[in-house]
Amino acid sequence: MSLRLGQIGLRRWVWMVVCSAAALAALRQLMQPLWNDPVITLRIGETYEYMEAHSTAPFSVWDRGSKTVSGGIPKTDARLRFVDPQYGFETPLARFFTVTFVNNLTVSIRMSPQIEPLLIEDAMKVVTDLQSQWCAKGWKPMGTQGDPTITDTPEWRAYVRQGVLSGRSFWQAGDKYQAMLILGRFRDSRHLDQERYLITLAVAKPWIPFDEIEDRRIESHHFLPPLPEKGAISCPSQPS
Repeated sequence: MSLRLGQIGLRRWVWMVVCSAAALAALRQLMQPLWNDPVITLRIGETYEYMEAHSTAPFSVWDRGSKTVSGGIPKTDARLRFVDPQYGFETPLARFFTVTFVNNLTVSIRMSPQIEPLLIEDAMKVVTDLQSQWCAKGWKPMGTQGDPTITDTPEWRAYVRQGVLSGRSFWQAGDKYQAMLILGRFRDSRHLDQERYLITLAVAKPWIPFDEIEDRRIESHHFLPPLPEKGAISCPSQPS
């Protein structure tokens, strides 16, 4: 009798373990977006509702429904997933992250793709990874005579380490988007004994007519900024 009771107890224990495992698996599946990095998914020209439906990060918006300008920020650190069939890209987690809407449509993004000021090695990794994504997706560097693309070289590190001027590069995706990427030294009160850097990323529809100003810009500068000669990225042509 005791043996039979023991077998029944064992079966019950095994059944409880199986049920618990199944329940945990189901719960994990339901909560997967919460366990992964929160993401803000958006597309220039799409509605606020599109962003809300495709994002996993909670979002705080002000003046929603305004017929003019409104904006908002994620309520938590979040990645940007920039959606486009050809030109899409993603960023690391960001703490400073703002989205601007006009007539409820997304028109621009401004963010720092980091959650704290970074050491130069980490900052360069973020910058070069973003530029590599753009290059692979068909974005083109613009205005490189005055603002060459940023590359992790000794020349570039020495340039931004001065803390006077920032590295800056512009990128364009056909006639659809422009991106401005800035890397500059930042005084972090929590790490006064370290060199820390801040990255700024802005994305919107093209706002600088590079094709019109390129030649005039070169002529108007007697002395171009002392940017490193090395570092310009030449992206391969994309198949048509």
